[in-house]
Amino acid sequence: MKIILFMSILLLTTSSLLYAAGGLITVTSAHSVSQTADRLEAALHAKGMTVFNRIDHAAGAAKVGLQLRPTTLVIFGNPKIGSKLMQCDQQTAIDLPMKALIYKDADGRVQLSYNDPAWLGKRHQLDACQPVLNKISKALSNFAHAATKP
Repeated sequence: MKIILFMSILLLTTSSLLYAAGGLITVTSAHSVSQTADRLEAALHAKGMTVFNRIDHAAGAAKVGLQLRPTTLVIFGNPKIGSKLMQCDQQTAIDLPMKALIYKDADGRVQLSYNDPAWLGKRHQLDACQPVLNKISKALSNFAHAATKP
């Protein structure tokens, strides 16, 4: 009985943590926002990924007289992979191409966040695409670590 109670509590806690995190995976960077974005782009290019855009949200805020800590969004992908997800559920396209948000948090740490592929799988019921999601998950983790490691 104690094991069942423990497992139930563990399951509820884990589920709420994933929900609370909004399906994001966040890695702390040893570099500035700009350096982290540069390193991410280099890692993406090295693996044949397409970088579609890099958006400096802080610069956008400054143009309208507002202040924002350094915040950059890198939009990237690979149609060979993303199309496979869209074949499982075309609505997955709302979350593609992939994005990485690199920002300085309120404590002055630089963070890199991206959508957890497992969360995308649940959101779009991509059970048939689990092998693709696993591959994406590993690749995103590798890209994030390449961008953030010392």
